[in-house]
Amino acid sequence: MISSGGMNRDLTTGNIRELIWKFTLPLLGSMLFQQLYNIADSLVAGKFIGPEALAAVGNSYEITLIFIAFAFGSNMGSSVIVSQYFGAGRKKEMKTAITTTFIAAAVLVVILTLLGLIFTDRLLEMINTPAELMADSALYLDIYIYGLVFLFFYNIATGIFTAMGDSRTPFIFLALSSTANIAVDILFVSAFGMGVDGVAWATFLCQGVSSVLAVAALIKRLRDIGENKEKAPLFSFRILRQITVVAVPSILQQSFVSVGNILIQSVINSFGTSVMAGYAAAIKLNNMVITSITTVGNGISSFSAQNFGAGETERIKEGRKEGLLLSAAFSVVTALLFIFLGRYILLLFMNSDAQAAMKEGMSFLRIVSPFYIIVSVKIITDAVLRGSGDMMPFMISTFSDLILRVGLAFILSPLLGPVGIWLSWPIGWGAGTVISYSFYKKGHWKRNALI
Repeated sequence: MISSGGMNRDLTTGNIRELIWKFTLPLLGSMLFQQLYNIADSLVAGKFIGPEALAAVGNSYEITLIFIAFAFGSNMGSSVIVSQYFGAGRKKEMKTAITTTFIAAAVLVVILTLLGLIFTDRLLEMINTPAELMADSALYLDIYIYGLVFLFFYNIATGIFTAMGDSRTPFIFLALSSTANIAVDILFVSAFGMGVDGVAWATFLCQGVSSVLAVAALIKRLRDIGENKEKAPLFSFRILRQITVVAVPSILQQSFVSVGNILIQSVINSFGTSVMAGYAAAIKLNNMVITSITTVGNGISSFSAQNFGAGETERIKEGRKEGLLLSAAFSVVTALLFIFLGRYILLLFMNSDAQAAMKEGMSFLRIVSPFYIIVSVKIITDAVLRGSGDMMPFMISTFSDLILRVGLAFILSPLLGPVGIWLSWPIGWGAGTVISYSFYKKGHWKRNALI
């Protein structure tokens, strides 16, 4: 095992319950701050500008998820391989995996930035963006795309900290940056009189500062690992292939989910601004829960990868049980909050006179939130499969969920209106959960090897 400085943690030894809870709770806190960071734009747009601005930000958000998918895939590809090398005690290859990821990500960012800026209007037209929202949606999206380099480097850096067993450092960065983002959002909009561009530039600036600090902290941490004289190669095509085995399926999975969400958004847009605004607020809350559970899953993935690298497959099973317990508790609490107090939470995004939008937002939350506990089983089980590098089952379960959700949204919406769209979520989640658990029980993941 690597002898390391800082707050790196060996997840291959010690009490599993204590390790999982101490490791994943800061991750959960980090993602709550990350979601606070993400919803700040919608919150300020809805409260300080108006429902049209809220709808424009929410409309653009579905497209930003495509770029987030690439950043997430880069994060997962590097973190799984870094975790496995860390667990196996192979520090030179671990360092090369990190630098290889950053070099490859830099090339990818340039390509995505150019494509994004060229096709912004076309993407917004594809999702039936109303004419009155087109200008603000395009403005928000363009500014977001300018900051892709910060999005990628920040996610990769914090993912690597997690891979080395350090969940506290990402938490500290996110707590500071998300709080600052809200303050700068309000400053730009209320004090400087800016509109949607104000909330977009606030995110750009805060994420930029966070990215630079996170990468600088990671460089310092790497210098503390092992002997300074030991030089690791900056780039390796062999290790890039290992990273790609995990990263590409993760990118495809998240990208197809994003495309599916865009298709669903196009159906929602056909119902008008009130439904769009209600959905924009409710989906932010929903994504906060799902992404938080996914973050617990990322912790279980790092735990699984370290133990897989060390050959400790029995510890992985116990880690999965603890991850299920934690995610189930979180799912139940948030579902109860949304069902009984959702109206008050939605008021964070809109004024009390937006009754039509409020009705649609509450309808979504009451239908979807009781099934958070079901999807948490899928997410945690997927995390074990991903941590071992067994990516095909992970892909199959996610695509099954997505295809059902998109298909049912188109089929049920003409019959039931927006409620038909909301019902597609629990049905898709249920199917994906059954498939993921079936693959886990077969046990092929125990024999998979990437490094």
